[in-house]
Amino acid sequence: MSFATETYMDPSPLVKCTTGGGTSIPTVQTSQPECSTTCSSFPFLQLIEELSDMWHMGNPLLSKPYQGFRLFVLKMSWSATLLLSSAMQTLRYTNVKMIDAPDQCATKSYGSGKEDSPLCDVPGFENCRMKLLRHVSFVDCPGHDILMATMLNGAAIMDGALLLIAANESRPQPQTSEHLAAVEIMRLKHIIILQKKVDLVQENVAINQQEAIQKFIQKTVADGAPIVPISAQLKYNIDVVCEYIVKRIPIPERNFISPPVMIVIRSFDVNKPGFEVGEIRGGVAGGSILRGVLKVNQFIEVRPGIVVKDESGNMKCTPIYSRIVSLYAEQNELQFAVPGGLIGVGTTMDPTLTRADRLVGQVLGEVGSLPEVFVELEVNLFLLRRLVGVRTKGTERQGKVAKLTKGKILMLNIGSMSTGARVLAVKNDLAKLQLTSPVCTSKGEKIALSRRVEKHWRLIGWGQIQAGTTLDIPPCSI
Repeated sequence: MSFATETYMDPSPLVKCTTGGGTSIPTVQTSQPECSTTCSSFPFLQLIEELSDMWHMGNPLLSKPYQGFRLFVLKMSWSATLLLSSAMQTLRYTNVKMIDAPDQCATKSYGSGKEDSPLCDVPGFENCRMKLLRHVSFVDCPGHDILMATMLNGAAIMDGALLLIAANESRPQPQTSEHLAAVEIMRLKHIIILQKKVDLVQENVAINQQEAIQKFIQKTVADGAPIVPISAQLKYNIDVVCEYIVKRIPIPERNFISPPVMIVIRSFDVNKPGFEVGEIRGGVAGGSILRGVLKVNQFIEVRPGIVVKDESGNMKCTPIYSRIVSLYAEQNELQFAVPGGLIGVGTTMDPTLTRADRLVGQVLGEVGSLPEVFVELEVNLFLLRRLVGVRTKGTERQGKVAKLTKGKILMLNIGSMSTGARVLAVKNDLAKLQLTSPVCTSKGEKIALSRRVEKHWRLIGWGQIQAGTTLDIPPCSI
């Protein structure tokens, strides 16, 4: 799970969190039927674990209490991103408040709708009030090996990660290695490992597996990370996890002065069938603000925007210009939004442009201040020595990563955008790549590289943008 200025948690092997500055995040209403049970009715780690189990069993049908259940993450508060879809290929998120009991006897978590200073529910302190420590947003990135692109998209906005490993598994799964490599590529330095389901195994088995985990993470980005045994069902060590999140995941320094830039990781059409014309609302974009401050009634630009090909087959893009009509952090309506947590931005955009995550991978910000749009990239390459996440037999070693050659097809993850690319030329550690979709990014940005191996996209390394070919952007009409 990854973290922003506030903190978030996630179910699949990798849970990412973001920590933010104390504002909460809004839940965007969708046309999906809402579950009568609210988020706060379930312990968040139990919910994460149960959804993770259903995910790994390949069960497309969630149990009845979770049907139509949707949670959205805010970077301003610790939350767990759990967005459910039929294919389970989207990022899922939610928000949590970390609250400290009197005399620091326990750190507890509640839904983002909880008051900031509730009465303590720890025996012996019933008449004392608790203290709000932090808002945390949890983003659940799928752990299945075929959904690495989704996981990398979520990692782009995170400040830390929770790595979940089941105690009843003989050893960490192969894709866990791939997740750790991805975490390192996306520059996530703060990791907490959760050894879940310890109630299902004997003590000596759990201890042996913890030793195996320690060996597994040696010489990785997670080397030295704390390993916390937990049981979501029995609520073992949940308070310890909350305390670790608060004390070990620092709140990053945020830039509030620069023009605002937000990465879009979800987008929605919130209008329901049968709405009258006067009731129709503009599209909603959900994501994380990287820098700057967004305000209600501010004019914004979305790049690349609408992409088409001309008669010659050349790509052209037209940015989308709009105005912010609302800002939400879950159910909390805001007048302005700052970096940290996940934010829902209501706009005057045509809702068909935001329907079904059509804006995912795009960049939203102040008019005229966004980065350029690239169609070709020159990238400095850093390839892994061996493939990670591929199952091997016995002591067989992972296959080596072959050097890139002209004409090879790759998948790139740039921010929250996943796009295909063809290798046009390679010279030493520099490669020229032609993108299948234009991308709004900047020189110096890191990108993740994946290649098709045995019918699956496998992470093979990362790169840093050095230069590229850009598209001409039509002048703003506003």
